[in-house]
Amino acid sequence: MTTTPLPEERIARLEGSPADKAIQGGVKPRRYGSLYVAETRLRVMRSYLQTMVATGVGTPLIYLYALGVGLATLVDANLGSGGGSQVSYLIFVAPALLCSAAMTTATEEFSYPIMLGFKWNPTFFAMNAAPMRGGQIINGVTFAVIVRLVAQSIVYYLFMLLFGAIPGPYGWLIIVVGVLTGMALGTMLMAYAVRLEEDKGQFNYIMRFGVIPLTLFSGTFFPLSVLPVWLHWIGWISPLWHGTELSRVLSYGYDEPVWLSIVHVTYLVLLIVVGWILARRLAVKRLNK
Repeated sequence: MTTTPLPEERIARLEGSPADKAIQGGVKPRRYGSLYVAETRLRVMRSYLQTMVATGVGTPLIYLYALGVGLATLVDANLGSGGGSQVSYLIFVAPALLCSAAMTTATEEFSYPIMLGFKWNPTFFAMNAAPMRGGQIINGVTFAVIVRLVAQSIVYYLFMLLFGAIPGPYGWLIIVVGVLTGMALGTMLMAYAVRLEEDKGQFNYIMRFGVIPLTLFSGTFFPLSVLPVWLHWIGWISPLWHGTELSRVLSYGYDEPVWLSIVHVTYLVLLIVVGWILARRLAVKRLNK
């Protein structure tokens, strides 16, 4: 006659067994899955670390030097003594360059690498088969991109200090604005990339007919007010324009109403939240088909 083991006896038998080790091994991934994915993405970034360093250092150095010694000299000379309280062209354009660089990096990280994880090298499906959820995968990728944007923006800011392009005491806050600007467009692009099944050049079209026009018509190299009125809407919907205007306020005290600065922050944060949530939901749906 056999007797049914008590619950305590069952637990004792399970302890140390392969099943128990498997269960215990899945506790941390279920809890800290987002951080594990972020670590994975950062390790992948190490494979093109030289490119990141070259662009992260070379871009601000070349742009700021060219504008500070070249174009800015011509623009400032044409302003003459009647410029009044106007700042130099280098101080005007430098914050916009930081935000533009952050936006470009975000589009790189949230386009092909996202599609890679779903299609060409479907590591996201492997992660989802482990004790990780689709939302954690998206969170981890996003955290890794934020780390890169912060590092890149800090380097850009240091070069701006070197060239004397940050006269205001709160200029360091443009690092935060740069990250917000990049993430505002990047998360929306990530939500779009998650649902793509085939590569038909969509990202090339986005860069040529989306990112580049936004760079040109977002008050980056000249104030939005010099454009025809019927083109102003491009700047109003552009994360780059909102980030650029806000960074100029923090960099050298650009004169604009407080309510407009609040609108800039609200708009950027809203785009990030909407894009992030959409990407999470679409990723969960795709991974659990």
